[in-house]
Amino acid sequence: MTGRHFALAALFALAAGLAACGGGGGSSNSSSSSSTSSNSGDTSSLPAGPTQQPIAATAANTVAVTVNSGVTNSMPNIPTVSVTVCVANTSTCQTIGNVQVDTGSYGLRVLNSALNSTMQGALPKVTSGTSTLAECTAFADGYTWGTVRTADVKISSETASAIPIQVIGDLATSTVPQVCSNIGAAQNTTSALGANGILGIGVAPWDCGANCVTAANSNYFACPNGTNCSQTAVALKQQVANPVAHFATDNNGVILQMPPVSNSGQATATGTLVFGIGTQSNNTMAASQRFTTTAWGDLSTTFNSRSLTAFLDSGSNGIFFADSAIAQCGGNLGSFYCPSTALTFTTTLVDQNNNSASITFNVVNASALLGNSSFFAFNDLAGQFGSNSSLDLGLPFFYGRYVYYGIDQTATGGTQTPYVAF
Repeated sequence: MTGRHFALAALFALAAGLAACGGGGGSSNSSSSSSTSSNSGDTSSLPAGPTQQPIAATAANTVAVTVNSGVTNSMPNIPTVSVTVCVANTSTCQTIGNVQVDTGSYGLRVLNSALNSTMQGALPKVTSGTSTLAECTAFADGYTWGTVRTADVKISSETASAIPIQVIGDLATSTVPQVCSNIGAAQNTTSALGANGILGIGVAPWDCGANCVTAANSNYFACPNGTNCSQTAVALKQQVANPVAHFATDNNGVILQMPPVSNSGQATATGTLVFGIGTQSNNTMAASQRFTTTAWGDLSTTFNSRSLTAFLDSGSNGIFFADSAIAQCGGNLGSFYCPSTALTFTTTLVDQNNNSASITFNVVNASALLGNSSFFAFNDLAGQFGSNSSLDLGLPFFYGRYVYYGIDQTATGGTQTPYVAF
């Protein structure tokens, strides 16, 4: 899984664990824990979670989101949708299933191996001068490397016309820049990524923004003849773009609606991704808490007496935070938490305007949860992964909630600043 997307200049050392996705931060002013029983998989005493049910994905501005065994039959909590990619202004198209919904990144990234041979050759490459433009996209658990292409992106009945996307893994491994290799493991295959691509729909309209307008901070590389790649500055219009921000309508945000799931997990979960906020009768703002975020969706919190950065990231398959008092599973489960009893934590999120609200989340022994190989949806899977200065509220936080993402429109002449709400 991918988890949080970082600019190369802002990367820090990250340790990876099996199927762990994440990276980022948060803030809260308290934490507490309560146990259930000596049975590490017993969830009977955990508090009731949120219970919102998703609307049916039947309208033109909706698409079904599925959590199941996916393309690898091994990774839990990977929410996916189908996305259609077309050569711009043509009927040469391909629909790609099992594309991960990631509110912690920005832009569409599709594995080259998921494209048919026609699309592999037909999608035009973006150039930097006479060189092919490629991107090293840094996530908490590794990186994606591949060219930037132009495509029409269609999801349900919404279309983003002629926007830059990334095609992952279409360049030889020998072309990977050293700064990219230093990030961690390559996520350039289906087995490594856990999906056929990543649909980044967070609060930013582009994946790098002003950070990449200068070469020193850029995620982008100019590759003459597809080789000898060197870091290069990239204008906004050439950067991989959040498709939602470039829809003709319903382009001011998204609502990710996931159903409640059992505290013991379940085989599948089906939610709905709704495009636009307050633009249709089915996407009115009904959140009780709204938070103004940074340009990249960050909030703050104080958790376990430490000031953290917090974020809501559907691309992380667990809730990730550092707590030395909780036993890690080790072995194949790496840094996932395996407490002897189920735990409940409470913390307070604080936004850019000092608005705050408390949230609660549970942590159950990952070995007990994942011991059922037919279950893939979990609302209490957690671990220590990414930065010790962050609270990554991954997909478990989303179950039973409507989570809103208002896209930053200030760089395109609008007044809406980025926000999250639930």
